[in-house]
Amino acid sequence: MAVFFCVPAANGFAPDKETPNDTHPTFDVGLFGAVGNGTNFDTKAIQSAIDAAASAGGGLVRFLPGKYLSGSLRLKSHVTIWLDKGATLLGSPHRADYSKLATRADYGKLNFYALLLADGQEDIGIAGEGVIDGQGTRLVADTRHIMPQRNPPYADEIERPFIINFRDCQKVTIRDITLTNSSCWTEDYHNCRNLTVEHIKVRAMAAITTDGVDIDGCSNAVVRDCDFDTEDDAICLKSSDRLCENVLVENCRVRSSCYAFKLGTASTKGFKNITCRNLYIYDTYRSGIAVECVDGGSLENVNISNITITNTCNAIFIRLGHRNRNGSIGSLRNVTISDVTAEIPNRPREEMNKFPADWQGHGNHPLIPSSITGLPGAPVRDITLRNVSLIFGGVGGKSKHKEHQLEDQLGDVPECADKYPSCAMFGSLPAWGFYCRHADGIKFENVTLKVKGKDFRPALICDDVKNLVLEGSHILSAGSEPVIVLKRVAGATIHNSPAPKNCVQFVKKI
Repeated sequence: MAVFFCVPAANGFAPDKETPNDTHPTFDVGLFGAVGNGTNFDTKAIQSAIDAAASAGGGLVRFLPGKYLSGSLRLKSHVTIWLDKGATLLGSPHRADYSKLATRADYGKLNFYALLLADGQEDIGIAGEGVIDGQGTRLVADTRHIMPQRNPPYADEIERPFIINFRDCQKVTIRDITLTNSSCWTEDYHNCRNLTVEHIKVRAMAAITTDGVDIDGCSNAVVRDCDFDTEDDAICLKSSDRLCENVLVENCRVRSSCYAFKLGTASTKGFKNITCRNLYIYDTYRSGIAVECVDGGSLENVNISNITITNTCNAIFIRLGHRNRNGSIGSLRNVTISDVTAEIPNRPREEMNKFPADWQGHGNHPLIPSSITGLPGAPVRDITLRNVSLIFGGVGGKSKHKEHQLEDQLGDVPECADKYPSCAMFGSLPAWGFYCRHADGIKFENVTLKVKGKDFRPALICDDVKNLVLEGSHILSAGSEPVIVLKRVAGATIHNSPAPKNCVQFVKKI
C-alpha cells in the first residue's frame, strides 16, 4: 500500500495539512499506550503503533496534540508518522535511549545514532504540522564525557544522535513538520531514491555540526519550500559511497553559521545533474554557495540560479582538491551559476551569526573574495558565471592590511591540495572580487563587481587559467592596484567590459 507520495504526486497520497486522509488506516499512538505528557517515556507505545501499521500493510501513525517523549524509533515500509498541529515528539535527553542502524562493513563510520531510523524501507514519510524536538542542548550535555573529541567539549558526530537517519530507502517524503534542537546533523538521507523534503522548517542551533539536511549518495531527490536556520551547513549534498545525482533544491530560505548551500565535503563518488534555484540566503558566516569536489569523485552538470545572498562572508567558493592523498584527483566541470546577487558587507560578527554560547572554535574571519580553484595539472573546467552581481565591503587601504597577499606575490598563495575545503583555506587572498587559479574555460557573462567601501587589491586575479572570457561585465570600483591581473593566462578575451573610472591600470599581465 502506498501511503505517502514522493515524485510525482500522482504516484501516491498527498494528505491535507490539517488532518490525515481518512481513506488510509490510522493508528493513534494513544490507543497503544502513549501518554503524551512529556515526562513518561512513550517509546514502546509509539513503536508498537508503527509495527501494527506495518503489519496491516501500511497506514498513518498519528500523534494527537501533546508531548511524546521517546528514544529511537524504527520506521517501516508503507508507514507515515503524522504529527497533528500541537503535537511534539521529544527526543530523549539521554544517549543511552538511542540506537543505530545495523552495522555494515561497507558503511564503516557512516552509522549514526538517531531518533528516527529507517534502513531499506519504502513508501515512508513524516508529515503534519507538529514538531520534532531533539532536545539537543540536554543531549549534548549527556554526551560530553565521551572521547575522543574532535571539537572539545563536544562529543564527535558519531556519538551525538541525529533526528532523522534513513539509509537505502525509496519513496520517502518529509513534509510540513518543524525539526528543532538536534544534537548533531538534523536529517541524514543516505543512498535513498525518490526522496522529497518540502515545506519543512529546521531550527538547529543547539550545538555545533548541526546541519539542516544532508543528502548523501541519493538519486531523484527534491528539497523545496523549506526554511533553514542552522549552526552548520544548511543544505549539504554528499557522495560518500554512491553518486549523488538528479537532485533539485528550490524555493528555500536559508541562514547558516557555516555554508548555506554546499556540494561536498564528502565527494568520493561525485555529483551529477544537480539543480539549485530560487534561494534566499541571509546572515551566513561562510559561503552562500560552495561547490566542492576533493575526495576523488567527478562533479559535473551543476546549475545554480536565482540566488539572493545578503550578509555573508563569502559569496561563491568552487574548489577541486585532493584530500584523498592515496587516490586519484577527481574532476569538476560544467558548472553554471546565474542570476545571483550577493552582498559581502563589513558587519560585526555578532550581527550575523548565532553560535552556541560556549563554542569558541570559530575565528573572526575577514571578508573573503569568491574563488574558483583547481590544482596544478588538474584544472576545474567550463565554469560559467552569468548575470552575477557582487557588492563587497572592502578592506580599506594597503597600509592597514599588510597581511593580504599582493598581486606580485601570487606564488605565495598556498595550494592546500589535501586540506579540508573552506573559503578561508588560502588565507588572505590578493583579490577582492574573484581569485581564479588552475582553470580552463571560465566565462564571466554580465558580471558586476563593486566595492562599497575601499579596497586596494585587484578586482579579479587569474593565475594558470586557459580560455578566459569576460563578456559584458563591469567592475565598478578600482583601488591602487591594477583592476585585473593575469598570470600564465592563455586565450583571454575581454569584450564589452569597460575599465572603471579613475583606475590606475585596467589589465596587467605577469
